[in-house]
Amino acid sequence: MSDSITSLKTVVEWFDTAAPPAMAEAWDNVGLLVGDPAADVKTVLLTIDYTAEVAAEAVKQSCELVVAYHPPIFEPLKRLHAGGVIFDSIRRGIAIYSPHTALDVADGGTNDVLADILGLIDRGPLKRNASTAKEYKLVTFVPKDALEKVSSALFAAGAGRIGNYTSCSFQSPGTGTFLGGEGTNPAVGKAGQMERADEIRIETIVPISSIDQIVCALRNAHPYEEPAFDLIALAAPPTTQGIGRVGNLKARSRQELFQTIKREIGVDQLLIAGPTEGDVSRAAVCAGSGGDFVGDAIDAGAQFYLTGEIKHHQALKAAAAGMTVICTLHSNSERVTLKHLQARLEAAFPQLTVQLAASDRDPFSIR
Repeated sequence: MSDSITSLKTVVEWFDTAAPPAMAEAWDNVGLLVGDPAADVKTVLLTIDYTAEVAAEAVKQSCELVVAYHPPIFEPLKRLHAGGVIFDSIRRGIAIYSPHTALDVADGGTNDVLADILGLIDRGPLKRNASTAKEYKLVTFVPKDALEKVSSALFAAGAGRIGNYTSCSFQSPGTGTFLGGEGTNPAVGKAGQMERADEIRIETIVPISSIDQIVCALRNAHPYEEPAFDLIALAAPPTTQGIGRVGNLKARSRQELFQTIKREIGVDQLLIAGPTEGDVSRAAVCAGSGGDFVGDAIDAGAQFYLTGEIKHHQALKAAAAGMTVICTLHSNSERVTLKHLQARLEAAFPQLTVQLAASDRDPFSIR
């Protein structure tokens, strides 16, 4: 290890690139949970769960950063008391970073490690992330002499941003018609009289988070008493990212795969539902709790499904479909990725000491 200093901010930036928090599930709590980004880091401890035993190990090893796969802060905290692991980590200046489902989705992350164990090729996500649109298209119509005022007001309020470009719009000429009813005071023409006006159609992008202020800016800048506009929901492009992995493999017997899983994950026993004999040529994996994706694995034609845990009725569903399900216990299916993460961190930061927590283990055991 060299004497060069690494800041916590630099390590966090590496994680945010390797497993972008934006890829995590919406319910998750990933990223830097505790710590000062300006602090120095020399020793990193990797763990699945940040238990009292792991916290004590971090103190003993003089770690400045603990990477806890499962976020130890999940629900909003209302109190912090002496004796708790979060209070103690703050008091001692030990930072905590959690990648969790962001690492599950990321290339080379938790699920790719499991897929590598089975030898999956031509792999893809078992369940693609939902595509969620974050923008609307605003379409409005203004008289030519008001074009600059209205478009400038829209852009100033946050409309028209595409990537690193601002003030983006499409503008085209046309003719607007209107008939003002009793009590109206039209900016062009007279009430009760059919009018035709030369107008410019403006189309621009509006972030969902800024709709209210942009519509307000439109109304304030537009010369018409009742400006016409449309807000059109945009469909997000299909995502190539998602949870789990499914793919093909060179035909291998189920018994051979059972032994490979035990050896690579480091367990002596497996929970198995469904067929235990015969060859497998297509399989799926999902680290942690994979029961919700049993149906996806069946639909994808998987004959073999490796995960951490599933529910009773999900096991029955898999067996009835002729698919073998292997459960390793929840965190055992995730812990195997830590040594791969250790190697990646050591390659990226040779000046750091990166250790695996010796006290980290699944809370369940089979005897």
